[in-house]
Amino acid sequence: MDVGTIIFIVVLVIVMPVGILMSMAGLAGVIGSLIGRNSDLDNVTDDGDPNEYLQLSDANPYDGPESD
Repeated sequence: MDVGTIIFIVVLVIVMPVGILMSMAGLAGVIGSLIGRNSDLDNVTDDGDPNEYLQLSDANPYDGPESD
């Protein structure tokens, strides 16, 4: 086998899939930041108070349950 063939196989098997996955992760982050909060703002009651879905999305899961 030539060295060029081995390099070509390594690029096809390792480098290209990793590059594609990394670019898709960045694209998913951009799309999520663009549409995430706007869809949450639709979850408001008629009085202007956030409903339970918006409260859950803004809550920190590490704080524990909210006390009334």
